[in-house]
Amino acid sequence: MKIKSKPFIMKLYSTFFLAMFICFGLVAQKKELKSIQKLVDNKSYHEALSQLDANSSLLESAEAKYASHYYYLVGVSKQGVKAFSEAIDAYGKARATESGANLKKYSPLIEAAESALSTDLVNNAVSLNGDEKFIEAAQTLYLAYTLDKENNQDYLYFAASSAVNGRDYENALAYYLSLKDLNYTGISTKYYATEVASGEENEVDLTSYNIYKKSKDFTLREELTPSRLPEIVKNIALIHLNRGDNEAAMAAVKEARSLAPKDIGLILTEADLFIKMGDEQRFAALMQEAIEQDPNNAILYFNLGVVSSNQGSREEAITYYKKAIQLDPDYEATYLNLASMILEGESDIVSQMNSLGTTAADNRKYDALKAKREGLFLEAVPFLEQLIAINPTSVEALTTLKNIYGTIGDTPNFKKYRDLLESL
Repeated sequence: MKIKSKPFIMKLYSTFFLAMFICFGLVAQKKELKSIQKLVDNKSYHEALSQLDANSSLLESAEAKYASHYYYLVGVSKQGVKAFSEAIDAYGKARATESGANLKKYSPLIEAAESALSTDLVNNAVSLNGDEKFIEAAQTLYLAYTLDKENNQDYLYFAASSAVNGRDYENALAYYLSLKDLNYTGISTKYYATEVASGEENEVDLTSYNIYKKSKDFTLREELTPSRLPEIVKNIALIHLNRGDNEAAMAAVKEARSLAPKDIGLILTEADLFIKMGDEQRFAALMQEAIEQDPNNAILYFNLGVVSSNQGSREEAITYYKKAIQLDPDYEATYLNLASMILEGESDIVSQMNSLGTTAADNRKYDALKAKREGLFLEAVPFLEQLIAINPTSVEALTTLKNIYGTIGDTPNFKKYRDLLESL
């Protein structure tokens, strides 16, 4: 019996020491995590991450309640040092660990942390956009969207915008197509309160709006913001256009126009497609349609002037350019194009002058053509001088004026513009 009892006693000792080892390990895990929790509470995130990394072996034998705590601390620390993607990954592991063990201690804390994480991500994206780090901003906003895809669709929209600014058209297109598939409109309600005493209206938040409802000192109104869907489809078209896929671009524009047939931006996008495909007649028709919607838009008249010029309709182009200047006297390109259009008639006059003989009749014709030529020059001069008043360093305008005055023999003005050019 004694011989048989020895192995039994050894087994008891082994079980005892194993239990003691496990107990010691659990105490060590608890102690280390408590120490790291203090670092996190003090916002010493870098030191906390260093300690977490040094104690990563705890995970090999940790109970679920300690493993979930470990991952939670990693998540908070990563969030604190703006390693947002890694924070999201750690929170996910903490959640999964608790779920597998039917625990619920850290999941509510993670939910609160992720709510703050959305704000952190958006604030960081605003900063990145301000520094023109558009691609990083887009990635950050997309992360914010993935935290709550149902309620954070606005972030996907802004991620697409940042991607466009960063010329990351592949991701921008993917984001816009996702928004379109979601039937995202971005429509929201804005609230306004007008103080009865002063008559001054201000936009207010919903909380203030509900408070003002109880007061007779304010009149209130609500307003829905415009849908962003037409803009989204338009941007899809523009990206297709940028990638050289005119067919896909045209299909997207037509869909967008069916949603917002009077949208100026969409009309101009479609017009841009046609001009790129060489269909100037359809372009001109769409520009006229745009003018009907926005008759005081100088750029529309400028574009019509360009098309008319390309089609050889000189007088029509001049009319459009003059209308554009009337609507926007500060747009430099209009002056240059108008002067160029006016002076375009010179080559034909010079050709006629060179074809004349030396008879008295030819001399009279020559003098008449010379006067006509000078008339063209003088017709262009006021527009060039107006441009100089707007932009005194316009080399094109200064050079043209110098040449005009040199040709017609106006030496003082020739020297004036020559000296201005040389002083640049």
